[in-house]
This record gives sequence, C-alpha cells and structure tokens, in this order.
Amino acid sequence: MKKKIAGYLLDIGAVFLRPEEPFTWASGIKSPIYCDNRLILTAPEVRTEVEQAIADTVRREFPEAQALFGTSTAGIAHAAIAAQIMNLPMGYVRSKGKDHGRNNRIEGRLPEGQKVVVIEDLISTAGSAVEVVDALKDAGAEVLGIVSIFTYGMEKGKRRLEEAAVRNVSLTDFDTAIQVAYERGDLDKKGIDELKKFIEENGR
Repeated sequence: MKKKIAGYLLDIGAVFLRPEEPFTWASGIKSPIYCDNRLILTAPEVRTEVEQAIADTVRREFPEAQALFGTSTAGIAHAAIAAQIMNLPMGYVRSKGKDHGRNNRIEGRLPEGQKVVVIEDLISTAGSAVEVVDALKDAGAEVLGIVSIFTYGMEKGKRRLEEAAVRNVSLTDFDTAIQVAYERGDLDKKGIDELKKFIEENGR
C-alpha cells in the first residue's frame, strides 16, 4: 500500500521533490520536498483510493473506533469522506477556539468516553497533531490514535508522538516516496542523498 499511495501522490504533484531548488516552508526552513495533500481532493481517482485506504487502515488498526476527527484544516475533508465510507460520525478540531458563538474548538458532537481516531493529512514534527489529541482528551474523548496520509519520519515527530503516548499509522512516508521516485527515474542517487540529509538535519 505504501508504494501504491506514494506513486499516486507523486503522480498528482502532492509530493513534490526539488532538491536543486528548495521550497520555503511556513517555518522558514528551506526544504527539498513539499507535500500538499489538498491536491488529492481535486484528483477523483486518487481521492477514491486514498480515502478508501484511510477507512481500511482505521478498520484494521483501530477497530474500536466510534468516530473520526479531522485536523483543521487539511484533515477535515479526508476525515469526512472516510467517515462517510465507514458510516461513522465525524467532527474536527480547530487550531484554536472560535472568538464568537459558543467559542468551540471541537466541532461535532463528542460524547464522554467516545473512542475516536484523528485523521491528519501530514506529520512532520507532530506538534499540531499532538495538540489535537490533547484537545480531544481534555474534552473527554478516548483517542485511539492517528491515521495520517504522509509522514516525513522526522525523529522530532516520532519523539513527540512517543512522549504523548500516541500511535500514528501513515498510509505512506518519506522513505517510500523517494524510493518510488528513484525507481521511476524522477530522482537520482545524489537527489536521494540530499533529501535524506535534509530530514536528518531538520528532524532532530
């Protein structure tokens, strides 16, 4: 599954590799890889495969799940579609509470003790994902874990998830994506070395 999903993401440019001309992340980091899983939503055939894979992964890894909660904003649509496939309730968690109305941070009904799985599009340093898990726990949910579409596999992210005692299962990952790109001739050995060096230096 990891190679299949990685191939889809490369096909539609959701995972874009550019070692020779790095992207600038919101944090200011110059990165030779950029992942934009929002593009999945505009590619119906890939969307069907990815959302089914999310649903299948939740069923396999977290069979007790009673609801899916997406991260705001990128995880919302993926959580909604996967929840529809699974016939489960769905909600989402804002990055911060609204400044009007009921000041909700969590949108959707969340009964005390409900067993939920967080749907995240991307895991890098895992900071935002852990914040979402904490918010759900504070609201009384039992968070079984996270299902994400892609992870960079950064040590910082792994460490944060471990410290928070949160299990993440990703459909695919950085190592798989660069291997598939290399096998397809989209990336040479020098490019792989540069990408791996970036992850090692920025993910500590």
